[in-house]
Amino acid sequence: MSTNVSTAATPETPRPVEVAQIAPAAPAARPAPRSRARIVFAALAGAFLVAGVVAWRIGAGRETTDDAFVEAHVANVAARIPGQVARVRVKDNQEVAEGEVLVELDDRDAKVRLAAARADRDSGRATLAAAEAQLLLVQRTVEATLRQARGGLKQAASLSGTTTAGIAQARADEEAARARLRLAESELRRTERLRAEGALAEAELDTKRANFDQAQAALAQAQARYQSAVASVGNATGTAENAEGRLLAAQTGPAQVDAARAQVEVARARVAQTEAALEQAELNLSYTQVRSPQHGVISRRTVEPGQGVDPARPLLAVTGLDDSWVVANFKEDQLGEMRAGQPARVTIDTYGGRKFAAHVDSLAGGTGSRFALLPPDNASGNFTKVVQRVPVLLRFDGKPDVPLRPGMSAWVSVSTR
Repeated sequence: MSTNVSTAATPETPRPVEVAQIAPAAPAARPAPRSRARIVFAALAGAFLVAGVVAWRIGAGRETTDDAFVEAHVANVAARIPGQVARVRVKDNQEVAEGEVLVELDDRDAKVRLAAARADRDSGRATLAAAEAQLLLVQRTVEATLRQARGGLKQAASLSGTTTAGIAQARADEEAARARLRLAESELRRTERLRAEGALAEAELDTKRANFDQAQAALAQAQARYQSAVASVGNATGTAENAEGRLLAAQTGPAQVDAARAQVEVARARVAQTEAALEQAELNLSYTQVRSPQHGVISRRTVEPGQGVDPARPLLAVTGLDDSWVVANFKEDQLGEMRAGQPARVTIDTYGGRKFAAHVDSLAGGTGSRFALLPPDNASGNFTKVVQRVPVLLRFDGKPDVPLRPGMSAWVSVSTR
């Protein structure tokens, strides 16, 4: 029994001593991890604070948005005239140069119209030449007729004066013949009395009788000349009236010249009309070849050979690659300090975040929703305020060395300092 008790007491004696020595050491080792945690927390807080200050300094005076995309000119190409497609010379996504032929239309009808227009033009020119020749002929004829009429009028006036003088002379000749007749009659009677008394010879009586007969004949001749002179007065009057009539007819010559000149103007207008029709026919013939309006890539090709086309239906589209820009939709509260000319950075998603230098070109005149197909009506009563976005156009500083296609997504940052 004693052996067992001593054996049991032997191990129990040192245990309390060991417990008493180890228990105070545990609380002294615990404060070390807490100090390290505080240091780490303080360091992280300081780092976050520094990062926040740096980020604030970097972001101050800069507006960014990822609601942006690349834009370019997209030309919808249609035929200028109705027709039938003879040949399509391009394929989808093919790069074409400005002025390159894209589609060819059947040009036979256009060539026929062009030939008819040329014939009309030649006919109009011939008509104009004939009208000009007729004008020259009328001018010369009118001038000659007018000169003849004036000369005839002068001649008639001269004839009238000559006739008047002839009448006076004929009257004087008649009076002289009467006087000679009276003298011859007196001498004949005196000679007859003297012959009856036997004072004169028979031969002297015969001479006086002959003188009397001659005086009678001379009087009759003078009377005839007088009657002829009186009759010529009426002839001269008729000649003068005729000359005046020809002069009046000749004086209508300027009106004839004006009419001929009007015909020339009509012919010239006809020539101008036919030349315009010819030019239109030439244009229509050139329109049978549909050409590219710009350098770019073929898109949305819907035309096929044998298809009927007209100007109302686009055949394909040409997407321009030479002039690209970016449209960024900024929130309305980001535009307070934004102005045209401010520098910007554009990142295109297609090229792995590569940045391009750009600048603000202009700001849109309204928000995007204002120009939508159905703009909002805030007066309806069910109003919910939504931050609006305004399109901002940005131009690249220099032409990018990579192709930028419309619709590519972009990220934009504008410096508003």
